[in-house]
This record gives sequence, structure tokens and C-alpha cells, in this order.
Amino acid sequence: MQELHDAPLAPLTTFRLGGPATRLVTATTDAEVIDAVREADDTGMPLLLIGGGSNLVIGDKGFDGTALHIATRGFSLDGTTLELAAGEIWTDAVARTVEAGLAGVECLAGIPGSAGATPIQNVGAYGQEVSSTITEVIAYDRRSGETVTLTNSDCGFSYRHSRFKAEPERYVVLRVRFGLEDADGLSAPLRYAETARALGVEPGERVPLTEARDTVLKLRAGKGMVLDPEDHDTWSAGSFFTNPILTDEEFAVFRARVDERLGAGAEPPAFPAGEGRIKTSAAWLIDKAGFTKGYGTGSARISTKHTLALTNRGDATTEDLLALAREVVTGVREAFGVTLVNEPVTVGVSL
Repeated sequence: MQELHDAPLAPLTTFRLGGPATRLVTATTDAEVIDAVREADDTGMPLLLIGGGSNLVIGDKGFDGTALHIATRGFSLDGTTLELAAGEIWTDAVARTVEAGLAGVECLAGIPGSAGATPIQNVGAYGQEVSSTITEVIAYDRRSGETVTLTNSDCGFSYRHSRFKAEPERYVVLRVRFGLEDADGLSAPLRYAETARALGVEPGERVPLTEARDTVLKLRAGKGMVLDPEDHDTWSAGSFFTNPILTDEEFAVFRARVDERLGAGAEPPAFPAGEGRIKTSAAWLIDKAGFTKGYGTGSARISTKHTLALTNRGDATTEDLLALAREVVTGVREAFGVTLVNEPVTVGVSL
């Protein structure tokens, strides 16, 4: 287990932002993870967990406590059952499942970060969410001091949310188990219209696994959502805001604001999100509120490829990024009466 003091955290995040940690511990086994967490809890030292760093916004002053970088490794396939250590690189794990001919996470290709973060955020994209394939999560329960196994139903999954996100100080994910599908080399039924169109099929159809994965990677790359150190559009946390879910009554008010601002012919995106609830598009809201691709004049700007990504153009500070995020939130609220919620976790700062 490696330990550093006054250690920079920016290199451990995809934003490449944030000040140093008082102490940085890198754990490569589950036992080391548990030992580091117990030590922090026993001494009362604040603890920050870092996996792939793709969902973190760390303040410029850094973190006054122990930052625990979870760098465990482990990929195990038993039939259609997949077990991943929390520190496994997610996009690499997806590639290996596709190579093994197993369906269920192929449309989650290219998402940066670690496997242990996927149940926390209920990671999803292009019609798939990990909640549909996760069977169990093995975690260290800081309250009981024991390692526990939570079933899918125990995890409290919902849109970009979970029990782990609701109780951020309680669980430390160690391993994640998935139940995948052997569909003779074919993908799961495609649920996302854009993916189906790109593949020339109808939603609900299956395609070869490699074609599904490669198509998603191309779509993501076109939006700056595949990490590339040479491309500042990928110096981001991917989607910075979640898609708003509105009640029928809230959507009616929102719809009236759209008519008022854009004219009666404008049709905002609308997707069923459960009884009496409708999901709309954060990217659409941002664009129609006047924050187009490339918006900004400083070192933090909206991506030139996708309005939902806020980016570091190379020498931004966290405060630069937050100023842009606040401007977007305020502008969308004033234009449409909808308040955007940030998807990344903020550390030492807030919107």
C-alpha cells in the first residue's frame, strides 16, 4: 500500500482539476482498502474515495484528510457470471465481456471510470444501465465494520442513483457481480433509438456484439465522451448534468415556457419515466437556453462536441468550472423554470 503526503489529486481525475490531499493512500487489494478505511474511521480523519476519477469535482484547496485511491484488480468470468474488482477499468472490462461473447453491458463501452463506481451512480448510456445486470455488490459497511453482500434489490437503484449514493459515508464498494447473457454473439435488444439508427436496425433488434460496442464508441467519440489526453473536449466528467425528471404537472408548466420562449412549434424531448413522470433532455435545455457547443471565453468551456459536457481547456481551475456550471444552471432556470442537477460528486465545493 503506497502512501504519499501533500499529494496532488488533479492527475487522478478526468477533469485534471483540484488541489492536493493531506494524505494519499493507494490500495491494490480488498484488505488494503478495508484497512485504510478502518484507520480513517478509527482516527476520525475525513476520507475521500477515488476510483477512476471520472465523476469528481475537487476544490482548488484540495482535500484535508485521507484520499484513498482504489486500484484493486480482478476480472472473473464463470459462465455468464462476471465479477469485477472495484478498481478494474470499466471500459476494459466491457471490451473483455464482448470478446467473451456475452451481452448486457456492450452499450456501456467507452464510459471512463472504475467498475466500483458503476453501482453507485447506476451508470447508464445508450439504453443500458448497470442495474439491469448487477446481481450483487460486495461492500465494506463502515457502520457495522463488516464486509456485506447486497443483492440487486438491496441496492435501491433508480435513475443515476442508488443506496450507495444515498448513504455515501456508509459503504465502500469492493466487488461487483453481473449476470450477463449468452445470445450466440448478439447484443442485448437495442433500446436506444440513436444506436439503432446508426446500426440500420429497429429498436428492440439485436446485432453482433462487436458492432454494438464499436458503434457506441464511435457515437461517444463524436461527442467527446471517450477519453483522449490530446482532446480537451474529453477533459471532463462526461455528462455534467442529469436529465431532469418532471411530474406531469411540472412538465405542463415547462411546456408552456417552451412555447413562450421558442414558439408553439417547438417540441421538447419527452420520455416516459414512470407513472406521472416525464424525463426531458438536459442537453436540449442547455442548448435552447443559449449555451451552445464551445460556449465560454475562459479556460472552462462547454465542449465543442456536446452541450452536456463542461470541459477544462488546459489551465482551468475548479472555480472556473463551477462559475460556468452556475451560469448554465441559472440560465436554464430563467429560460425554462427547470433546475439542473450536477451529476459529478463535488468535494469541498458546491454549485
